[in-house]
Amino acid sequence: MTPGRRSSTFTRLLRHGFTDPSAAERLLDGAGLSAVRDDPVLLDALGATADPDLSLHGLAALLEAQPDPTARRVLLDTLRGSKPLRDRLLGVLGASTALADHLARHAGDWRALVTYEPRDLHPGIAKFERGLAEAADPVALRVAYRRCLLSIAARDVCGTIDVAETAAELADLATATLRRALALAAAAAPEDAALCRLAVVAMGKCGGNELNYVSDVDVIFVAEAAEGADEGKALRAAARLASHMMRICSETTVEGSIWPVDANLRPEGRNGPLVRTLSSHLAYYQRWAKTWEFQALLKARPVAGDLELGAQYVAAVGPLVWQAAERENFVADVQKMRRRVVENIPVAEVERELKLGPGGLRDVEFAVQLLQLVHGRSDASLRSGSTLEALRALAGGGYVGRADAAQLEDAYRFLRSMEHRIQLHRLRRTHLVPESEADQRRLGRSLGLRTDPVAELNREWKRHAAVVRRLHEKLFYRPLLDAVAQLAPGEARLSPEAARERLVALGYADPAAALRHLEALASGVSRKAAIQRTLLPVLLGWFADSADPDAGLLNFRKVSDALGRTPWYLRLLRDEGAAAENLARVLSAGRLAPDLLMRAPEAVALLGDGDGGGLEPRPRAQLEQEILAAAGRAGSGEQAVAAARGVRRRELFRTAAADIVGSYGTEAQPAEADQGELVDLVGGAVSDLTAATLAGTLRAVVRWGSPRSGEAGSGGGWGDALPTRFAVIGMGRFGGHELGYGSDADVLFVHEPRDGADEREASDAANRVVGEMRRLLQLPSADPPLLIDADLRPEGKSGPLVRTLKSYEAYYRRWSLVWESQALLRAEPVAGDEDLGRRFVELIDPLRYPERGLGDEAVREIRRLKARMESERLPRGADPKLHTKIGPGGLSDVEWTVQLLQLRHGWEVPGLRTTRTRQALTAAREAGLISAEDAGILDEAWVLATRVRNAVMLVRGRAGDTFPSHARELAAVGRCLGYGPGHVGDMLDAYRRTARRARGVVESLFYQD
Repeated sequence: MTPGRRSSTFTRLLRHGFTDPSAAERLLDGAGLSAVRDDPVLLDALGATADPDLSLHGLAALLEAQPDPTARRVLLDTLRGSKPLRDRLLGVLGASTALADHLARHAGDWRALVTYEPRDLHPGIAKFERGLAEAADPVALRVAYRRCLLSIAARDVCGTIDVAETAAELADLATATLRRALALAAAAAPEDAALCRLAVVAMGKCGGNELNYVSDVDVIFVAEAAEGADEGKALRAAARLASHMMRICSETTVEGSIWPVDANLRPEGRNGPLVRTLSSHLAYYQRWAKTWEFQALLKARPVAGDLELGAQYVAAVGPLVWQAAERENFVADVQKMRRRVVENIPVAEVERELKLGPGGLRDVEFAVQLLQLVHGRSDASLRSGSTLEALRALAGGGYVGRADAAQLEDAYRFLRSMEHRIQLHRLRRTHLVPESEADQRRLGRSLGLRTDPVAELNREWKRHAAVVRRLHEKLFYRPLLDAVAQLAPGEARLSPEAARERLVALGYADPAAALRHLEALASGVSRKAAIQRTLLPVLLGWFADSADPDAGLLNFRKVSDALGRTPWYLRLLRDEGAAAENLARVLSAGRLAPDLLMRAPEAVALLGDGDGGGLEPRPRAQLEQEILAAAGRAGSGEQAVAAARGVRRRELFRTAAADIVGSYGTEAQPAEADQGELVDLVGGAVSDLTAATLAGTLRAVVRWGSPRSGEAGSGGGWGDALPTRFAVIGMGRFGGHELGYGSDADVLFVHEPRDGADEREASDAANRVVGEMRRLLQLPSADPPLLIDADLRPEGKSGPLVRTLKSYEAYYRRWSLVWESQALLRAEPVAGDEDLGRRFVELIDPLRYPERGLGDEAVREIRRLKARMESERLPRGADPKLHTKIGPGGLSDVEWTVQLLQLRHGWEVPGLRTTRTRQALTAAREAGLISAEDAGILDEAWVLATRVRNAVMLVRGRAGDTFPSHARELAAVGRCLGYGPGHVGDMLDAYRRTARRARGVVESLFYQD
């Protein structure tokens, strides 16, 4: 061939879409393809395929496989003379190496594509059965199956059938194949076939008439004894037939495999019997089945064996399917299953997952099935196993907006088309978008994208996936807004009854009230209502994910009413990623955070800091500076404390919100917070805030409190002339930086007369300061109370509220008891004169870290005191095993054990000289005083008990040391602790187990020498 001619051929091939024209030229120069080289019709046809290079290679292999030159000439002549054959055969060769290999092995099968009659465009099960009827063994069945598959693929790649018709034909072919496989199994064991009636019920995509090219075919087997046969023998015979049928389809032979038959959707999964009677199936579903099993039964369809028995099965389980939405936590169960699927995708594959990833096919299927199960109870038109048919029915009935349904259908069709063409290439089961440019180019061209196939493919794929991500949950909620907003009177919308059904399924206990809230928020044509209609579909989903959706929606309405005219509020929720979700989590997590927010709605702004800094607790120095500045601007002690309370309210909300968001996580960032970190965050933040509030109150008292006895709040104050130095010492959890939301502030008050001051006057002033601080902090307020408890002072309630440093020294030197040394382990200055606080600590260090540790009698006394506390302080009727404070393995157990170690060894182990329980426990472990395993057990128990107490306060708005008895409150506590709907029992079991292990450690460390 001359260079000029070669150049001309090369150019033509390049123009026709060949990516390797040189290799194509070499093939065309061969004797078998020379006629193709000079035939513009054939070259055009090759160029129209998804991959011209691949199609040419396949054609060359097919021609070479022909038995003689005459057969090759017949094939080429037929190709030239028949455009339908040309398009079908070359289209398949350019899309599927697997089918090209089949044609090369079975050189005459190309003739299956010659006939082109209207009746061939949509063959049914019967035609496929005729195509498989001659297969007398598994190998022949595989060959016949591939021949039938070839005809489906040819119609698919030519666009003769659309994606839904392709999926339906594949399901019909699978049905015919199952029937032929069962016939082969029965022929091999006629005695088994005579004993039983066996029905094969298709599930999943096969049952829904929407099968992929390569997929497991999910089935369930139902059997009954033949007339006169023993049931036990009949079931064993049916199991043998079913197993043989599965092997015929699944096993690999010289002709490859067909597809795996998967029976794991049966009752009890792979642990259950392969075959059951109808009554056994019903007994299981009525008593044991989980929500996902009813979801799977949506697509059940009898396909093989005894079709009458299969129909009886479907009719019998149908009513159970349509009652599934009445199950407790129905929606949460379905959504949890979807999240679990996503979580199990390898991280490296998530972005390429066409089926299971976010915005993938499974999102569409789950959304549609959820709506079917909710509304199919009362509307039989929704009971289709096909995703697209069900979606159209949902739109027609007003259950889904027509525009949303149309967008979702377009996305689903495109994604399914991608999935089909990816699998067709090698006939392998995969849902991953290929990474290579060549594969993406072939894929894009197969979908009709020809200008820039790779770029267009990725653009369209991402666009459709984004649509699915946006709509798959919104689909469930937006019609609720359309039902109340009434902005498009001509469009079908949810009836009031359907709206109530949907809200009940979401977990709303009062659907009528929820609809009223939605109407108030979303009705009208104002910009505010329009933004709410954008936000609410997503917010409703987050509310539904909580233990109390009703409270979440009600609280959102209250906040919106309070801030609705504030320009930044809705803009914040609309534009700042995590703000809306954080707000939804906070508003539906219990009473404390919403109550705080209602009294300071502007604190919503804290939720919108994109980097999370808005919820970071502020350091004590900053808090104290702000509170002292606010107190300085006030005109009275009452006003100063009110200002301090305002800061405290906002900062408590910040901490509570951080706690809740850290427990729940967000859609973009799932909860990964360490439980110990959350405990330390709350304990440190609340303790710092309490210390700053006391500092501000002390400043207010000194400035405005009365220097004259009996004239509280008369104004004037001492200014800088307070005749004594004054300090507040934090005790208990306060001193340990471990305060919870509902903890009292245990304190000691110490003063020291200034040089030259009269001691009586100084003492009188110090007592008036204490009295005024307590009065101001006890003024009526809707905020969580801040109670000062000074009962740990010398002589307890009988002793003076405030003492001089010398008085403390005298008392501790002469009268101090071992329990007071133990209490002082947590003493730390928190407000007032820093030097005085430091010297108080120097005074008490020898008591709390006694040289050479404790004597035996002191240890026995501590043990007696603890035993007495356990017997006297447990509330009547309380379950000790669930009491977080003084129950076995609770806070008291851990703290007393750690404190005993501190008293015994603090003098020699510097790390034990801390007021913080967890730090002391770590120091004890590092010093070898406790094993790493035992330290871990105690730490886990202490953290869990603290988390429970904090969660109870978040949920109920009041403190509690045990789990709530009300079911919804208990579920809300579970959500705070990371337990999803329906897992309250797991939470209680986990607490008992953790506490029991901790008690075992306590008994070995605390009670034994």
